[in-house]
Amino acid sequence: MPKQEPSDLSLIEPVLEHYAEVPGSLIAILQETQDLYGYLSMDVMERIAQRCDTPIATIIGVATFYAQFRLEPVGKYLIMLCQGTACHVNGSELISSAVTDELGIHDGETTADGLFSLKHVACLGCCSLSPVMMINGKTYGSLTPDKAKKVLRQLAAEAKAEEGGAA
Repeated sequence: MPKQEPSDLSLIEPVLEHYAEVPGSLIAILQETQDLYGYLSMDVMERIAQRCDTPIATIIGVATFYAQFRLEPVGKYLIMLCQGTACHVNGSELISSAVTDELGIHDGETTADGLFSLKHVACLGCCSLSPVMMINGKTYGSLTPDKAKKVLRQLAAEAKAEEGGAA
């Protein structure tokens, strides 16, 4: 794992206050922690282990076992590209190629500017919209390579406009 900046551990305290003494709550703690930080850093997992009186190996084991948990930061826009049967049959490989062509990243990678991360997933449960991708919880279906690129360009333009407005 690459070296990460220390996290503000005070953010996790309300979660730990609520769950630390509740048996069987580790997954809920990890989920809420990831919601706060965007991923699970080593210092945060060490704090959870300490506060829950649980070996760090157990925390890391759970965090690495479940695909829902991330140990690396992700971009502003997390692209989850469905690879389920319906999507595969309807061209998810072409959509993946279009995303790679547009952003220069592959599955599991983040753009150099930190704007986009790509993750291939087994199924998004939107088979009637295949091929489909979800970006930050919003579903984009019946995709073609051109439609996928258009969505990415629009999000990039919105991010640039937000950045320009914040200056």
